[in-house]
Amino acid sequence: MSVDTEGLLRELTPQVLGVVVRRFGDFPAAEDATQEALLAAATRWPVDGMPDNPVGWLVRVACRRVVDQHRSDDARRRREELAAAISVHPVADPAPAEDDTIILMFMCCHPALTPATAIPLTLRAVAGLTTREIAAAFLVPEATMAQRISRAKSKVGDSGARFAMPSEADRAARLRSVLHVLYLMFNEGYATSAGPNLARPDLSSEAVRLTRVVHASAAGDPEVGGLLALMLLTDARRPARTRPDGELVPLAEQDRALWDAALIAEGLALTDGALASGALGEYQMQAAIAAVHDRSPSYEETDWAEILSLYELLERMAGNPMVTLNKAVAAATAHGPAAGLQILDELEGDGRLAGHHRLDAVRAHLLEMSGDQAGAVENYRRAAARTANLAERHYLTLRAAEAGVRQWGRRP
Repeated sequence: MSVDTEGLLRELTPQVLGVVVRRFGDFPAAEDATQEALLAAATRWPVDGMPDNPVGWLVRVACRRVVDQHRSDDARRRREELAAAISVHPVADPAPAEDDTIILMFMCCHPALTPATAIPLTLRAVAGLTTREIAAAFLVPEATMAQRISRAKSKVGDSGARFAMPSEADRAARLRSVLHVLYLMFNEGYATSAGPNLARPDLSSEAVRLTRVVHASAAGDPEVGGLLALMLLTDARRPARTRPDGELVPLAEQDRALWDAALIAEGLALTDGALASGALGEYQMQAAIAAVHDRSPSYEETDWAEILSLYELLERMAGNPMVTLNKAVAAATAHGPAAGLQILDELEGDGRLAGHHRLDAVRAHLLEMSGDQAGAVENYRRAAARTANLAERHYLTLRAAEAGVRQWGRRP
């Protein structure tokens, strides 16, 4: 399947699912049928060509799947009612409502679900991420995540939730889960967990678009503003993150003239506005860190002591091991590699990032800073073996080779 087809199917997923849920009122059946329709499209479109109305094609196939599923049901009454509904309202080529994606997001973040199940379900149904990609984001086995998503679909179906925006009070209660979904969706697009490319701009761009929609409806919420600011300030660096051949360029080597000045200006304004509210949240703190980077004229002139202080505050708020990992880099840059390596030793001891390639990659970088080239080579190689992103693997393998050259060059 081509990248264009894959991106289109991901974009159409919430539109198709929204139509099918509206039609049948059965979220679990609609989600299963939509996934089957997407699989059929991925198989047939590259051979038969793209249909004139991709959404209509997908909706027709998904609706047939739902009908077939219900026809195989043992309950005759349900089959007869469904058949009557189909005969009265034949499936057309619909024009989905523009807000279907947002409705789906809030529906998937239903109060019957915990955040641990609501967020994976939304990433699957709305963002089009695979179970493997979602499992990688949550640092759990793929089988565990598949079970979570299956249980979540059943709970939403059993709740009898209507396909409509929740009340204002209910929406506020679900907003945190919605923001977490958008955050993970952007992260997967900015640095993919698997595949040949470093990033998936279509996914990160869709996360930005959806966050803008949420921000427009909840502009007074500082965390919504903080999340949008974080995305814009991070995405502004994308033009400098890779060379023309797709090779990763680390932050220290990026040409900052390539950074998107308009996105930075918008992101900085949003950050300042969100922080001025006085109610600090995790996304605001991350936006503040990104703002320090984006305001700095060069890597060397970056205020790493300020970044370290912000990471320490964020770590107390979030308790996320990835925050601690980033704090180690900031500590090493501000106070020397030994400070960062000490943090890594403590982080490795708690086991939450056991086997994660980013822990090995950061350790390799700090060992390289300290002059331990042999240790850097070992950890770069281990990180390369553990990542499923081919562009990242190539970069880490190259860094291992460069550290190896320095190691041998110093021997008599």
